[in-house]
Amino acid sequence: MSNISINDNKITFTSGKETDYFSDPNGKLSNTTAPLLLTNIDNSKPFTFTAKVTPQFTEDGTYNAGVLYVYVNDSFFQKHCFEQDERGKHRVVTVRTEGTSDDSNHDIVEQGYVYMKISSDTRTIASYYSLDNKNWQMVRLYKNNYPAEIWLGISNQCPMREGSQSSFEELNLELKSVSDFRMGI
Repeated sequence: MSNISINDNKITFTSGKETDYFSDPNGKLSNTTAPLLLTNIDNSKPFTFTAKVTPQFTEDGTYNAGVLYVYVNDSFFQKHCFEQDERGKHRVVTVRTEGTSDDSNHDIVEQGYVYMKISSDTRTIASYYSLDNKNWQMVRLYKNNYPAEIWLGISNQCPMREGSQSSFEELNLELKSVSDFRMGI
């Protein structure tokens, strides 16, 4: 995949012009062109997927983001993003898509990277972020209604501009869930 480079245990993911994964309820902003790097897992078993995510934020990079995915197909997925908003602020964002996408913006983060985590005990899925890889903030919790076979992965998106990149470090997939869904530990 030409969008990926690996150097010193860091994956740099580059995406081109106007790439995103979003199914707009109004149809105007729908776009499923962002390249994804996915791995197949058995959703009937618990899992926890974590990564340190550092997007390339620029002055005009609205919605540029580094993204973790739970993916079934183009109309059934969740993305967990560290994204630049309309005001140039950097936020943790989750988007859940079942036919159309919602868009849930969370905390503003002042540093240039976050640790992100998605965990499932087979019945529930939760998404978290951390500034230090120790103290986790839950940003989304919902029923795991995905099929037995799903895909987890990473991506970079650049919906409004010519292209951008994100780096992913400390990627880890464990076949167990967090023990405390509220605390993310």
